[in-house]
Amino acid sequence: MRLSDHDAAFLYGETASGPMHGANIAVVEGELSLETVRSHVACRLHLVPRLRQRLVFAPFNLAHPKWVDDPSFDIAQHVKGHSLDTGAALDEALAAAAKLAEPLLPRDRPLWLTYVIEGVKDRTVLIQMGHHAMADGASGVDISLALFELQAKAPDPAPQPWSPAPLPSAAELAAEALREQVESVLDGNPFAAMQVGDGRMEMLRRAGESVTRFLAEPVLTAPWNAGLVGPKRELAWRRYGFGEFREIRRRFGGTINDVVLSVAAEGAARYLADGRRKAAGSNLRIMCPVNVRQEDEQGALGNRVSGIFPMFPAAPMNVVERLRKVRHEMEQIKQNREAQALQELMEAMPSPPPLAMASAQLVGGPLDPTALAARVPPPPLPWGTSMPMTGFNFTCTNVPGVQVPQYIAGHPVLDVLGMLMLGGVLGYGLAVTSYNRQLCFTLVCDPRLMPDVERMADSVDGAFGELLAAARGEDARKPGAAAQQTPTRTTEDTQ
Repeated sequence: MRLSDHDAAFLYGETASGPMHGANIAVVEGELSLETVRSHVACRLHLVPRLRQRLVFAPFNLAHPKWVDDPSFDIAQHVKGHSLDTGAALDEALAAAAKLAEPLLPRDRPLWLTYVIEGVKDRTVLIQMGHHAMADGASGVDISLALFELQAKAPDPAPQPWSPAPLPSAAELAAEALREQVESVLDGNPFAAMQVGDGRMEMLRRAGESVTRFLAEPVLTAPWNAGLVGPKRELAWRRYGFGEFREIRRRFGGTINDVVLSVAAEGAARYLADGRRKAAGSNLRIMCPVNVRQEDEQGALGNRVSGIFPMFPAAPMNVVERLRKVRHEMEQIKQNREAQALQELMEAMPSPPPLAMASAQLVGGPLDPTALAARVPPPPLPWGTSMPMTGFNFTCTNVPGVQVPQYIAGHPVLDVLGMLMLGGVLGYGLAVTSYNRQLCFTLVCDPRLMPDVERMADSVDGAFGELLAAARGEDARKPGAAAQQTPTRTTEDTQ
């Protein structure tokens, strides 16, 4: 199966400083050995055939890479162990997970990797990495449903024989790519992208307006946008009860995602204010991925994602007023169907020819043209010297997961954290994962651009505490009021 234009874009956009793989971190109750986890995954690989497939490039990049069976597949190369000192804290395991996620995934094998982190008393931490060319957030949840169980004592699936096909030769790949190009010209309609009707022109017009706003309404260049992202990663996280978000929604209206965005935007504004950075009169723009899968595409891997780009004031404000502004902005975006319009625009635009992206084959190899910038990242610009941005400041993705416990080898998964990709000038990202009636906010950053990610997490936590207190009719300004209702969520809460 050949990569779509959308999937291939994540491969072509990868650099040594900006790997294009996301990650899930699962905190598991009990201490699991590497051998136990490896055996659990191995007997379920047939449920997700893509996990035993690798990418092969056509000579001279005549076409996008394609998925083929990996005859050299070895589960030991994909489920590895990492040991901490006995008695390590959970925070240390999570810091180790962030560091393990920094390197590029090797391209000569299937594009996924799991580490079993041992050393925390009564806990095992799993970090599962998968390239974005293989799966987006929604299909990543589908993979977890195949690899984890919904019952503590679920039997292992029966072994399935697997006979991989041999790797195609360079001549076969070139011939296939050329044949596809000829068939595309003969069978396709060169004017198809220009044909409009059934409202398509209106959708493209709306998409054009959205794109124009990026240029017409620049946003603040935040400190985490003031330089190119380097290869290092750090994370912080907070856990909340799903019921708390429902309380806020019932009191003030809107959606759960509106509440999430309000907390994320106000947290970012307070982070800027705490650093005595003047943001009054400026705005922040957030990228929110949107799943655009049709009903008949559910369960398919690959990327079916568009996005919306709400913009909010960059200065701190009353959290209830913040939620009101978020609700209004999101309602306008929904009425304008911006996610669908941008998806229509992406599908209508001509794709760059694969040949033009041939240098992408060098990434991760000895001649990687991006390796120097990863080894010696350019210094970020001082605050206040940057021009306004025409893009967006950070990504906030809300990935819905299963709302019942999952198990691995009979052990319950306690928490699921998401790690976003970073790259370009996006040195901070927020992934919100829902699992078993809880929401985990996982903040990921390049520590060069955001050396104090815990302060950002505290700002987010404070904004949420005040919003929940307001929903309950309490005065969050009283000393300890917010803390009594929403104590700071630390990793120790899982123990």
